[in-house]
Amino acid sequence: MRITGLGHAGMFIETAGGSILCDPVIGPTFFGSWFPFPNNRGLDWERFGNADFLYVSHRHRDHFDPALMQRYVPKDIKVLLPEYPTDDLETDLRGLGYDNIIYTQAGVPLEFGDLTLMVTPLRAPSDGPIGDSSLSVDDGTASILNQNDSHPLDLERLLGFSKPDAYFTQVSGAIWWPMVYDLEQGAKQNFARLKREAQNKRAMYYIEKVDAAHVFPMAGPPMFLREELFRFNGFGLEDDSIFTDQRQFLAHMAQERPAQKGYLFVPGTQVDLSGGEISVTQTLYSEDEIEHVFGDKWAYLAAQRDSRQDEIAAEEATRAAVLPPEEMLAAIKEWWEPLLRRGRTIRDGVGGNVRFRIGDLDMVVDFPRAKVREYAGEECIYWYTIPADLVSTNIRDHEIDWSNSIFLSMQFEVGRSGKFNEFLTTFLKCLSRDRIEYVENWYSEQTDQTEDAQLGDWVVQRRCPHLRADLTKTGKIENGVLTCSLHDWKWDLASGRCLTSQGHPIRSTRAADDDATVPAA
Repeated sequence: MRITGLGHAGMFIETAGGSILCDPVIGPTFFGSWFPFPNNRGLDWERFGNADFLYVSHRHRDHFDPALMQRYVPKDIKVLLPEYPTDDLETDLRGLGYDNIIYTQAGVPLEFGDLTLMVTPLRAPSDGPIGDSSLSVDDGTASILNQNDSHPLDLERLLGFSKPDAYFTQVSGAIWWPMVYDLEQGAKQNFARLKREAQNKRAMYYIEKVDAAHVFPMAGPPMFLREELFRFNGFGLEDDSIFTDQRQFLAHMAQERPAQKGYLFVPGTQVDLSGGEISVTQTLYSEDEIEHVFGDKWAYLAAQRDSRQDEIAAEEATRAAVLPPEEMLAAIKEWWEPLLRRGRTIRDGVGGNVRFRIGDLDMVVDFPRAKVREYAGEECIYWYTIPADLVSTNIRDHEIDWSNSIFLSMQFEVGRSGKFNEFLTTFLKCLSRDRIEYVENWYSEQTDQTEDAQLGDWVVQRRCPHLRADLTKTGKIENGVLTCSLHDWKWDLASGRCLTSQGHPIRSTRAADDDATVPAA
């Protein structure tokens, strides 16, 4: 088996039973903000596009690049479609002309001659754009797990496919916190450090559990080549950003698990696997060029910025004309109010007013009353400032996921009073009737969390209130605070209060105060 890195999360897998093109992206994506790091334009995209199968893990535009696909990927390619609760990804693919679709079943292996593969989707509201997935591949000569951005809860079932020889996983998350937030610089630096540590911790959790002989960190970081965003590359020019690069993570991994082998995976990295043997070579960049990319990163990024402004200008030219404030307000009101009326759990979870300053429009979304109106001085729990051309473009395109467009572009600002509100972010990625109804049903199904387990000196509900991870496997208690390692959410066990977000309390008592004997697992 041969795996070639295509940049970011992209890879080309050649097996004894056919080839698979995974998440090919050149970009720029997210309104011209994200470019793969390092530059991957020098790859032979004609060859990689001529694969037997196409696998797009999810709709995030750093994994799904319609322009690249239209140019390089034939329309008759067999498309491996993850089993998601809504058909948004299928609709996108069919809209591009890809109709040769293979409907995979969650966690069910498929055989194509010598090739066996399995797509394992996740379906929680916070999983990517309402869905994320991983790909398992085995052709008899080798087995790999391309976990991508997904954070699976049931690893035992996933690893039941086969023991992977090589493991490919995200180590640099796609997020806008804390970079775009209205915070004091010292607070922003502290939050960025905590976020990087949490991302490292989560990646190491999966690396330890999968325990593959060979590990390849991937799926990030991006390059920010827009002038106003350039400072947020990597850890940031002022140490206020979160994007760990491949070499930095490999150094961290070497400290944490020195006996496990990690490898640099960049555009053109070629991994050959057979019978437990591995060979890793670089086919696009020389060793000196790689040293320049990582050893003199800011100079490399500056050269990329200076040479690629035409791509940014081309993206800006595709944006919609800015709508007048009254037209924009009317369009959002007509679009959002019916969704708000359907989203009772979301409305209750947000529980307040949210202000949007969009060019000359100043509006408020009153979640308790399911209303959109002009801002009139109301107290608000969140406030956004967003360029009017981005919102006008989303209205024109009826973009149902603003996290997959405006938010990941980082071309906006936001402030809040209090903690992160998951329900607000969920609403802004669920701007369709199908998505709202799915998420409302999903939240309803999560309310049954009756089983308890003992963790140290505490008895807590076994399932995490956030995404129902098994806390006997993912939970850790220090000084009365429980942390779930999957997303670094925290609870004060004495009160049951969530320290990370509004709502999501946990049921907890001290073991000595609990008459029942509760097994740990």
